[in-house]
Amino acid sequence: MLSKPPRCSDCHDDCEYLDEISELRQQVDELSEQVLTDALTGLYNYRHLMWAMNQEIERLHRGGGSFSIIVLDFDDFKLVNDNHGHEFGNQALKTVGTFLQRSLRKLDVPCRFGGEEFVLVLPSTELRDAVQLAERIREGVTHIQLMDGGQRVPLTVSMGVDVYRATERITADMFLDRADQFLLQAKQAGKNRVYYSRMTEPGDGMSADERSALMDGFDESPKN
Repeated sequence: MLSKPPRCSDCHDDCEYLDEISELRQQVDELSEQVLTDALTGLYNYRHLMWAMNQEIERLHRGGGSFSIIVLDFDDFKLVNDNHGHEFGNQALKTVGTFLQRSLRKLDVPCRFGGEEFVLVLPSTELRDAVQLAERIREGVTHIQLMDGGQRVPLTVSMGVDVYRATERITADMFLDRADQFLLQAKQAGKNRVYYSRMTEPGDGMSADERSALMDGFDESPKN
């Protein structure tokens, strides 16, 4: 008669299965992270973006409040790839991805939407605060030092910003599409700018101290 495998409660510190269980748990954690993150930038991916937005919408409908999103897209990024190579372009995306992570609060959710487009989910954030953050990020990106063969490669981004309030009943996809329309307007208006639902509320610029804090550590350049 075959003996039953030991239960976890029966195991001791020297159990022969502990190392295997620990390794399996680590593999599960790594696979879970890969499912939710973008391999290039390390930011969250589209799947996690939609989950986070739906979670925020559900939270607002239960308890009120608001949250905002920023849709961000590089300007003329095809020229960067064409003139400097796709590897340089990938390094630029990684650098800006790290910059975004360092610019946000721990509760914010930075995601790579696809290609050179990113979405930032900002819980408990009103429109004005989101616009101010977008303006700071927009200006901060222009000061990132990317060098290729001794030549500085400038980057700019356009952004659309929108706020979701508890009184709304649109889906996450509809909200994302609405913010994306503001991004499109920013592109059509000349690029390197922020557009949002009430253009009568301009975002503040970036002070010298804020610029210094945001740009600390971003003077390293990707190499081809």
